[in-house]
Amino acid sequence: QVQLIESGGGLVQAGGSLRLSCAASGRTFRPGFMGWFLHAPGKEREFVASINWSGDSTDYVDSVKGRFTISRDHAENTVYLQMNSLKPEDTAVYYCALHSRPYRTRLSTLYEYWGQGTQVTVSS
Repeated sequence: QVQLIESGGGLVQAGGSLRLSCAASGRTFRPGFMGWFLHAPGKEREFVASINWSGDSTDYVDSVKGRFTISRDHAENTVYLQMNSLKPEDTAVYYCALHSRPYRTRLSTLYEYWGQGTQVTVSS
């Protein structure tokens, strides 16, 4: 079984930064991808970014390119999402997720494991 635990959310002013962490424990998958999704009130869950096992392949939704950076630390078995230049529209619950397929995907239904989520609130 895999457990994913997010941390790092909080309240920040527009233009500020936050770094989300997702610590994985238990069985991990190689190859596999870890991703970040957001879920804003009244909207569907949306893909934000993903990274492969080796960390050399990343994918970002257009709205966060140039502002967010996904990375992973194998020693700590942790994936990070560095979020800069935050906007009020970035406000959401952010989830990390893991899938075992050898290809990247933005489909949330293909991710097999999910964390509990961490709230990010950006004030204007």
